[in-house]
Amino acid sequence: MENVWDFFENLNELVYVADADTYEFIYMNRRALSICGLTSLEQTKGKKCYEVLQNASAPCEICNNRELIPGQFKEWRYYNPVYNRHILVKDTIIEMNGRRLRIELSIDISADTKQNEIIRDYQNREALINEALRNALQASDPDASLKIAIEYLGKALGGERVYIFEKNAEGNDDNTYEWVANGVTPEKDNLQNVPSEVCEGWYRIFSEDRCVVIKDVEEIKTKNPLQYEMLKRQNISSVTEVPLYEDGRMIGFYGVDNPPTESLDYISNMLQIMGHFIESLLKMRNLVRNLKRMSYLDQLTQIGNRYAMVEYKKTMCPDESVGIVYGDITGLKRVNDAEGHMAGDRLILSSCQCMKEAFGDDYKLFRIGGDELVAICAGISETDFKERVAKLKKVMAEYSVNMAVGADWQSDSAAGINVVLAAAEARMYEDKSAYYRKSGIDRRR
Repeated sequence: MENVWDFFENLNELVYVADADTYEFIYMNRRALSICGLTSLEQTKGKKCYEVLQNASAPCEICNNRELIPGQFKEWRYYNPVYNRHILVKDTIIEMNGRRLRIELSIDISADTKQNEIIRDYQNREALINEALRNALQASDPDASLKIAIEYLGKALGGERVYIFEKNAEGNDDNTYEWVANGVTPEKDNLQNVPSEVCEGWYRIFSEDRCVVIKDVEEIKTKNPLQYEMLKRQNISSVTEVPLYEDGRMIGFYGVDNPPTESLDYISNMLQIMGHFIESLLKMRNLVRNLKRMSYLDQLTQIGNRYAMVEYKKTMCPDESVGIVYGDITGLKRVNDAEGHMAGDRLILSSCQCMKEAFGDDYKLFRIGGDELVAICAGISETDFKERVAKLKKVMAEYSVNMAVGADWQSDSAAGINVVLAAAEARMYEDKSAYYRKSGIDRRR
C-alpha cells in the first residue's frame, strides 16, 4: 500500500491517513512526521490517529469523521496545543479495499506573521479561554461541550488530568467528567460517592472565596491525611481546584492534576475565569436531562411512557430471557364518565401501584396508553415470572382493581421483543373478553 501514498511523500503540506472507523494509523508523510517529532512511519505502527496527533487515549471530541463525504473536502482551522501549531486543515474520505479512509491535508500556518501574533496572544488568558470556548461550543450538546472544554484545558495548561466533581444527593462527591493525558490512568470510576469528609477542607477554603493550590502534596500529609491518601493513591504531586456554583449555591469543584508547578497560580486564574462557563454548561446539561426525563415519563404515574418503552427495547439483549405483562384497566371510561377524571386518575394510580408491588422494584414499568400498563422483565426465570404474575392478581384484589392481564415468557427474544409483547397483548384481550362474558357487562358502555 505504501506506493499509493508516494505522491504525498515530498509535499510541504502535512498529510496523514487513518481508518475512519477504527482510527488505525495508516500513513504520514515526511513533513508531518517531522512536526510530530517522529523519524519514521514505523513509529506509528499499531497506534491510533488520536494517540499520535493529539497525545490522547480516546478519540478526540472534535473528530469530524461522521461529517466527511467521499469526494468532498471539509476545510477548517485548528490549534493543536500538543504540538503548539496552528493548522489549516482539509479532510475527506476515500474508499479503498473495502475500508473508509480519512485523508487529511494540513498546512502549518504557525509561521505566518498573523499566526505568530495569535501564538503570542495564547500567553494571554483571554485568548486561551476564548479558544477553549470556541471549540466547546461547536459541540451538539452540553455533555460533549463539557468534555471538549476540559480536554482543551488539560492540553493547553499542561496537566495530566482535568475533572469535575459534583455534590450528589447524599452530600458526597461524584467525579462526573474526566480527561486524562495519554498514558495516565483514569480515576473516574474509583471516585464515585467520595465521603464528604475527604474534601471538606477544600470546601472550607472555597467558602472563604479562595481556591486550592497545592504545589507539593506532601504539604498536607499531616493536616489533611484523608485528602493526602486520596491524592497520593492517584500519583498526584500538585493540584489546583476551584469551586463551582449554581444560583449562589456551591455544587462542586473542578481542577487540574500535576500541571507545571511554576504555572499553578496562573492556572488557578484560568480555571476561575473558565469556571463560569463550566457552571453554565452544567446548568444547561441539567435542563436538557430534565426535559429528556420528562419526555420519557408519564406525568400521572411517574413511570415510563410509550417513548421510554421504545428506547428501552433497543437496549435489550436478544439472548436474555424475558417476560412481559400487558395490563388493561377495565372500566376506566365508565369511571371517567360517571365519577369524573379525578376518580379515573385514582383508578390508574391504583392499577399502577399493583404493577409496582409485583414488578416495580426489579423490572421496567410503562404506561403506554390511557388504560394500558406494561411490565418488561428482562433476565427473569419462568418460575419467578409466573409467581410475580400471580402476585399481581392477588394485589389487584386487595386494591379492588379490575385489570385484564396478559402475560408471556420466552427463554430469549431472538425473534424480536415485539413478538413477545404481541403475545402478551393477545392474551390480555382474551382475559378482557372472558371478564365481560362472565360479568355480563356490555363492554361498549
